[in-house]
Amino acid sequence: MAVAIEEARKGLAEGGIPIGSVLVKEGHIIGRGHNRRVQEESPVLHAEIDCLKNAGRIGSYRATVLYSTLMPCYLCAGAVVQFGIPKVMVGESENFAGAREFMLSRGVEVVDLDLTACKEMMRRFIAERPDLWNEDIGAD
Repeated sequence: MAVAIEEARKGLAEGGIPIGSVLVKEGHIIGRGHNRRVQEESPVLHAEIDCLKNAGRIGSYRATVLYSTLMPCYLCAGAVVQFGIPKVMVGESENFAGAREFMLSRGVEVVDLDLTACKEMMRRFIAERPDLWNEDIGAD
């Protein structure tokens, strides 16, 4: 999770939304990314999607764990389900409940670590940039 938090901070430093993600396979990081919607002017380049893109084609995802600093939204949860990622480790879900129930209903193990560092980073960002946050989650 420390690497995912590092990715979130990197995104924030680039002027983006501070959400980071890491994909681990058999104990090794094979992909990492952060929300790049602002930087790349992309509506879909969420942290988890950036991470999966950076991991490249890996064949089977059965032995992977996805780490994300924030509970994945439905877009990212859909990718988790689509590729058969069996476990998602989450930094926090207090600032955004995300699609936990959707993933659970599809057999994905979801572990919310409830980390203060993740909660505070998102809380501060949401207070400072509600416009970007609302755009990211599709709120008007």
